[in-house]
Amino acid sequence: MLGDSAYGTGDLRGQLQAAGHTPVIKPPPLRQVIPGGFTIDDFRIDPAAGTATCPAGRTANLGRVKADGARTAQFKQLCASCPLRGRCTTSKTGRTLNVHPQHELLTAARHQAATDPAWQAEYRRWRPPVERAIAWLVAKGSRRVPHRGIIANNIWLHHRAAALNLRRLINLGLTRTGTTWQLAPATT
Repeated sequence: MLGDSAYGTGDLRGQLQAAGHTPVIKPPPLRQVIPGGFTIDDFRIDPAAGTATCPAGRTANLGRVKADGARTAQFKQLCASCPLRGRCTTSKTGRTLNVHPQHELLTAARHQAATDPAWQAEYRRWRPPVERAIAWLVAKGSRRVPHRGIIANNIWLHHRAAALNLRRLINLGLTRTGTTWQLAPATT
């Protein structure tokens, strides 16, 4: 399953993996509190133990699990005398770390995207055609749906996609021969 970072949520990744698919989805970029500073991946998070350890080695407890499954570690006074504070937070009360319910899944995806040559090659191979297809779909004023109502827009979108697919097939050599359609053989 190929997708860009908009499809890189932990929920979707979990569902794809549970269904037996291999997600080749670019992970969403991490937000840095301070440019060039630490991100959540620089912290060691142990959900089983309920702790988060900062790059300076200071450990805070993860709070209780919220309704959405997220947890929060508040370093507060641990940041007061930390030598790495300038790279971690600008808050006077210390760093607060919000841990996503699928933190481990998202961390693994970021690690794979950054270090796995096979994943990178697969993403580079398929990303340009997908981006091109999306660009064709939204070209010439088609970024917004033209009708009111789901049914009319669904029909419009299917017709637009079918027309683009037909145009692509014709460019690849689709011709009508008698009563059948034939795609020209690939030349080497």
